[in-house]
Amino acid sequence: MQNKEGQKVPNVTFRTRQNNQWVNVTTDELFNGKTVIVFSLPGAFTPTCSSTHLPGYNELAPVFKENGVDEIACISVNDTFVMNEWAKEQRATNITVIPDGNGEFTDGMGMLVDKTDLGFGKRSWRYSMLVKGGLVDKMFIEPDVPGDPFEVSDAETMLRYINPEAVKPKVVSLFTKVGCPFCARSKSMLEEHGMEYEEIVLGKDITTRSLRAVTGALTVPQVFINGNLIGDSEALADYLSV
Repeated sequence: MQNKEGQKVPNVTFRTRQNNQWVNVTTDELFNGKTVIVFSLPGAFTPTCSSTHLPGYNELAPVFKENGVDEIACISVNDTFVMNEWAKEQRATNITVIPDGNGEFTDGMGMLVDKTDLGFGKRSWRYSMLVKGGLVDKMFIEPDVPGDPFEVSDAETMLRYINPEAVKPKVVSLFTKVGCPFCARSKSMLEEHGMEYEEIVLGKDITTRSLRAVTGALTVPQVFINGNLIGDSEALADYLSV
């Protein structure tokens, strides 16, 4: 693995698919005049990438932007169709997914590795970096050990580098059902306070039995903040009024 701190990122044109049209995106367009976080990973839809790596950056994106980051890009040696579907499945609205299908950018970064033993072919080693105006300011490269280490390229490590005093957003989950006015009120209150939330819809994402098992209640809304059950809309109003 090669540390490229202080060097310019490779000059590459990415073939992307946007609104059912082919669109070329150059590294100049992606990086020039901007501060960009890049995190790169072995593959879309793979376990660690889907459960932790991408969700972590998506969740902390508002904090990064408050601290001077213009864009967050996920680059992987996958084609644009796979990357787009993965972003959609992950609801990663805060992330720009970049397909490095031929591995040109990854190779230029010195991060192209052979994973033919897994049937993957050539893929990216897991790393993250902060790029300012096309120059690599900082890289966090996972240790060169067997397997798929995930120790330093996570979003929280990057945030500590950019601003160790940054305040992370609260993690909010909201259990709702379609047509529920109290659920709509809860969502409005959260939005008024600038709090992003994950909505879990009864009958679509969860059953009544599972709702009771998770919350101890049969009614919605039920709101969790940072893993703690707040309760219904009245309880949420009380919580937000403090």
